[in-house]
Amino acid sequence: MSITVRQATIHELDLVAPLFDAYRVFYGQASDLAAATRFLRERFQHHDAVVMVAIDEEGAGAGFVQLYPFFSSVRMARLYLLNDLFVAPHARRGGVGAALMHEATAFARAVGAVGMTLATAHTNLTAQRLYESLGWKRDEEFREYAIRF
Repeated sequence: MSITVRQATIHELDLVAPLFDAYRVFYGQASDLAAATRFLRERFQHHDAVVMVAIDEEGAGAGFVQLYPFFSSVRMARLYLLNDLFVAPHARRGGVGAALMHEATAFARAVGAVGMTLATAHTNLTAQRLYESLGWKRDEEFREYAIRF
């Protein structure tokens, strides 16, 4: 499958929002395209996320990755959280995930970030294999905690 990966803009909401909605459904949420569109529109308008989109040869969305910036006080530098990675069912096993990951890391390096982080389900072995094949390492130094509201 031939794909193009590029940074998405607010003008591509109609392309990215259905992918984002499908991603949320994958994680057990009810489909809500209107809410997904609003959420992404706000991210673009406030410049608080970076979205890369993969587009197939027919112009359809094949996947996306969403990055959120954050900072390390110790390193006094910017990093990116790779929060969302999704490949559409029709595009799986075609290298789309790897292409999105490459574009995301290239972007982070180009803007001077000192690293990236991500989290995935313990059971998501497919994603873990992808990340490890691209040089990502499991963090053995820090244990993460969360609190939900």
